[in-house]
Amino acid sequence: MLKLRKLTSLSRTFRYSSQLSQKNPIESTGNQTKSSQQNASEFSRISKAHTTKLGDSFGIQGWIQNIRRMKMNLFLDVNDGSTAEKFQVVVPRNDQTKSLSPGCSVSISGVIQTAPNGHNELHANEVNVIGDSSLQDGYPFVPKQQHPPEYVREYLHFRSRVDYIAAQMRVRHRAAKAIHDFMDEQGLIQIHTPILTTNDCEGAGETFVVKPDNEKLLKEMSRDGIPLDESYFDQKVFLSVSGQLHLEAATYGLGGTYTFSPAFRAENCKSPLHLSEFYMLEAELAFLSTVEELTKFIETMVKAVSQDIMDKSSQDIHHCQKKASADVDLSWLNRSWTTLSYDEAFTIISDNKSKFKTALKANEGFSKEQELFLVNHLKSPLFVVDWPADQKPFYMRQSKKDSSKVHALDLLMPSVGELCGGSLREDNYELLKEKAPPGLQWYVDLRKYGAIPTGGFGLGFERFLQLLTGVKNIRDVIPYPRYPHSCKM
Repeated sequence: MLKLRKLTSLSRTFRYSSQLSQKNPIESTGNQTKSSQQNASEFSRISKAHTTKLGDSFGIQGWIQNIRRMKMNLFLDVNDGSTAEKFQVVVPRNDQTKSLSPGCSVSISGVIQTAPNGHNELHANEVNVIGDSSLQDGYPFVPKQQHPPEYVREYLHFRSRVDYIAAQMRVRHRAAKAIHDFMDEQGLIQIHTPILTTNDCEGAGETFVVKPDNEKLLKEMSRDGIPLDESYFDQKVFLSVSGQLHLEAATYGLGGTYTFSPAFRAENCKSPLHLSEFYMLEAELAFLSTVEELTKFIETMVKAVSQDIMDKSSQDIHHCQKKASADVDLSWLNRSWTTLSYDEAFTIISDNKSKFKTALKANEGFSKEQELFLVNHLKSPLFVVDWPADQKPFYMRQSKKDSSKVHALDLLMPSVGELCGGSLREDNYELLKEKAPPGLQWYVDLRKYGAIPTGGFGLGFERFLQLLTGVKNIRDVIPYPRYPHSCKM
C-alpha cells in the first residue's frame, strides 16, 4: 500500500508525497526544494486521460468533486473543467490522506489503469493539495445534489463549477471557434465593430445611454450649446444594439465582413429568450443581389457550424440535453429548409388563429407562439421573406415589384423561434437619403461613392446555443447573464 506523508503547510497548502522507492523524493538544499512533483507544463487535461494508454504516467490538476472512502483506498472524483465525464483517482487511505475533502484543488500524478467499469482511472503516487476547501462553511452547492437553475444563478461566481454550466461553456467555446473557422473559409474578414456608438441601428429606442459617472469631469469638459450629460463626446452616445452599419462601411472597402460582438437591448422583458446583454454574429456580404443568395449562405452556415459542434462536442451537447430534459430534434441538419413570403406565412397564421393565445396583428409581425407554430406546421426551419416595409428598419432594400415590401428575411427554427434576421441593403442613394434618420449622412454617403449591392444578417448566439442544447432559459447559456433587475458581479 502506498504511504503518503504530509510534507509542508503554507497558506493552507499541503502536499502528499509517495515513498514508492528507497530514495526520498523530496530533497532540500539551502533555500531551494527539489521535488518529484511535475511542472505545470507536464500536467494534462482530464479529457485526455480517456485516450491515454494503460500503464502510462499521467498528471492532472483540478478539484475534488466527491470522495468515496473505502477500507483500503479513497476514490476521488476529480474534475478540471475539460470534460463532463467523471474521472476517478485511487488514493491509499491513511492518516495523511484523511484531510482530503470535496472542493479542494489538487495536483495528482500517477499511472493510468482500468477501472471495473472499463474506463481509465488514475492510480496516484503523488497528491499535492493546492487549496483547501470547507464546503460546510457557506459554500452554496452541496456535492451530488442537483440545484435548480434559478438557485444556481444567484451565485454566478461559483457557477462554472456546476456540471451543466461547465458543459454549456465548453459548447459555447466550440461554437465560437466553429463560426470563426467557417467565416474564414468563406473569405470574410472579421471586424471589431465599436461598442460605443452614436446610432441606434434598429431605431426601436431600446438603447442604453453612456456617460461618465463623474459630474466634475463633465463640467470640466462642457462646451457652450452642448448638454452637460453629452459633454464628454459632444453628443449622445449609446451601447451598440448592432454592428451592422459599421460592417457595411467596412464591406465597401474590404468585401465580405463579419463581427462577433456583444449587443445591448434595453427591453423590459424577462422571457427565457431575452437578455439585456448578449452576443451576435453579424455578417455583411458584398455584391449580393438576391434574397435567395442570402438564405443559401445562412442555411449553409448554420448547418456547417452545427455539424462541427456536434462532431467535436457531442458529449457536452448530450449532457446539456439530458440536464435540460430536452428531446432535441436535429434532423434539419440533413434536409433542405422552406422559404415562404410574409403574405403566405400570414395566411397560414390567419387560417389557424383560433389555436393561438396571442392575437394576430398585421402591423407587428409574428409572436413567438406563432413563429413556433409555423415551424411545426411545415415541419422545417423556415425563412420568411419579403416583409412589409413599415415593420422593418430604414436600411432594408425596397422591392421594385411592390414598394410596400422590402427584401427582408427572418429565419425561424424549432424551440427558439426567430434565430436570424437579415435583408438586402438599400443601395439607391436617393431612396436612402429620404429614409435615413438624422445623423447618418455618413451611411448614406456610402451609396454616393462606388455603391455596391450588399446583404447581411444577425444571428443571436445564445439562441443558437439553446437550439443545439435544448436549454430552456437563455440565462444558462451565457457566463454572466444581464437582464432587468439583475446585473450581478
